[in-house]
Amino acid sequence: MKALLCLLWLLVHPVWAIKPQPPLKLSGEAVQGGLLLGQTYAGARVRVNGQPVPVDAEGRFLLGIGRDQQGRLRVEVLRGQQLLESRELPIATREYAIQRIDGLPPKKVSPPPEVLERIRREARQVKQARADSAGRAWWQSGFLWPAKGPISGVYGSQRILNGQPRRPHYGVDIAAGEGAPVIAPADGRVRLAEPDLYYSGGTVIIDHGLGLSSTFLHMSQVAVEPGQFVRQGERIGAVGATGRATGPHLDWRMNWLDQRIDPQQVLQVLPARTQEDEP
Repeated sequence: MKALLCLLWLLVHPVWAIKPQPPLKLSGEAVQGGLLLGQTYAGARVRVNGQPVPVDAEGRFLLGIGRDQQGRLRVEVLRGQQLLESRELPIATREYAIQRIDGLPPKKVSPPPEVLERIRREARQVKQARADSAGRAWWQSGFLWPAKGPISGVYGSQRILNGQPRRPHYGVDIAAGEGAPVIAPADGRVRLAEPDLYYSGGTVIIDHGLGLSSTFLHMSQVAVEPGQFVRQGERIGAVGATGRATGPHLDWRMNWLDQRIDPQQVLQVLPARTQEDEP
């Protein structure tokens, strides 16, 4: 009976008509600050420029590109030791704005020696929180804006603080009012929830899985705890001006592994079903 059913299936679906699935599908743009969404066979391994990439049980994975990354991405798909496909993607470059911010407390621009150990300790804490990522694609919920308000700062801009050149800005600033709600832009697990870090003040980090995380800075209230799972749209805190800030706003940052990526690029690649055009 089983053999007869197989024969009938082949008569309806002849072998020559079955199209094999390609070993690698990518969507998104290979651009500085960008994010690519990948799909391969279940059980396959993926490497980018020779480094292993987290892949879930169904073959889904992500590739993030840093602000200043140049050259090409070499993406390889392997099953065991067999190379199934190798593809090279040229990275498109971007030009970044210069943003001048004055009126910051001098100790927040050039911190005094007595707080340097605190800053180093908090940096290690943040790094560990971002490295602790699940092997599940919680980002499938897509992404919403985490707060509503005008965009006052964009990813990649060179910061001039009190007249002194500093590191680029790696997030998107949303100029919402003090106390305005901050929501989870996508499903994920809270990896860090701190009310008072030296530079970023009230800070929350959410792991969206497979190396993708969101960080929320300068919050006046932190309403979640480490280990808590949050759903898209759930309130996680409130907008503030804590840490190194001149006024109330939410600084939303995103990482893929150790690459700092542009949240607005992620919104384009992984939009929620109810995605709005503006925050």
